Amino acid sequence: MNRTAIQSPPSESTIGWRNARVLAVCQALFISAMSINLTLTGLVGYTLAGNKAYATLPFSLITVAAALTTVFASLWMQRIGRRLGFAAGALVCAVGGLVSIGAIMRGDFVLFCVGTACMGVFQAFAQYYRLAAADGVSLDRKSKAISLVMTGGVIAAVLGPLVAQWSRGAVPGNAFAGAYAVVTLLGLLTVIVLMWQYQDLQRPRSTLRVSPAESETTRQDQIRPMRVILSQPIFIAALANNLIGYAVMMFIMTATPLAMINCNYGIDDSVSVIQWHLVAMYAPSFFTGWLIQRYGVTMVLLTGTALCGLCVALAGMANDLANFYLALLCLGLGWNFMFVGGTTLLARAYRPGEQGKAQATSEFSTFAATALASLGAGQLLIHMGWANMNMAVLPLLALSAVATLTWAWQERRASLQLT
Repeated sequence: MNRTAIQSPPSESTIGWRNARVLAVCQALFISAMSINLTLTGLVGYTLAGNKAYATLPFSLITVAAALTTVFASLWMQRIGRRLGFAAGALVCAVGGLVSIGAIMRGDFVLFCVGTACMGVFQAFAQYYRLAAADGVSLDRKSKAISLVMTGGVIAAVLGPLVAQWSRGAVPGNAFAGAYAVVTLLGLLTVIVLMWQYQDLQRPRSTLRVSPAESETTRQDQIRPMRVILSQPIFIAALANNLIGYAVMMFIMTATPLAMINCNYGIDDSVSVIQWHLVAMYAPSFFTGWLIQRYGVTMVLLTGTALCGLCVALAGMANDLANFYLALLCLGLGWNFMFVGGTTLLARAYRPGEQGKAQATSEFSTFAATALASLGAGQLLIHMGWANMNMAVLPLLALSAVATLTWAWQERRASLQLT
């Protein structure tokens, strides 16, 4: 008997989980590149900027570029497929690394801003890794697929800052160019992995041939207007946790290296604090999906909000090195719970065919808010001080908790009505 004749093709579930593993590798490469930027971009900006108040501008432009690109990225990938879209984003990362090297060698602050903005384009595409994984599996396994992708950042969170520290002297006569050469390499590796291993589950829209009548029927029967999707309590809770969790995390993390320099700590100290912060951001992904299934997404989201609040309390207590470590650890863990939980809700908030515009709306809103937060971090640190700028995020965290509790209450009321 011909063995190959009876072999069935892999199911969509099998392909979905294989894609999730591939995306976990891509997430590791992305976080490695991003952690190098998170560790060094503020310092490079401080070195190149004539006006030191603009030292965090290159760092902020990562988020600004991500916000400006994220809607295009979602809609474009819906048309051409995620494989090519993800690969294009990674290629922009490689270009950004090369531009950053040239800027550092020339001492050109404006050109360095262009290079870091390319990292934002890469981030806009890479942020859809977790959503692509969630879309490829069944409803009850979405949180685990999201967590699987996020675990790819764990090793990268440890190695990224170490690579940044090690590669600072790789180019003779320049302290930072070598690190951005590594960024270029990581972008190219991501392209190779995606083109070699990733498989689109859904055919790109540009390859579909649907009659106008069929298209209109599908639109009327299945795809809802964006205002209907936005008005859902589950979408509001998802957006609140993703947006506020990310903005608060980036706001505090952007200012941390500069705050530590103001407290007379060295570059190696700030590298170490950011390194452990990144570990706290991604290491919980090994069990966040299980926690959501075991205790519910509401409990995980509220715990994440509380941990971010604890970060604020620790930051206001003292400027000891231990407080910087503890505050950033709580911030990273809180962000993970809010982000994975919020993404889980987001993946449940849209129907097939709605993901392009629903995901684009969520990601654009998140990055726009995060861009504003990171742009204001340096200025608020100078004018308000470390402790007071941390206190400023408490109303936002309270708003996130209210959105979560409102959705949970309405879900409970709906379930009681059904019984």
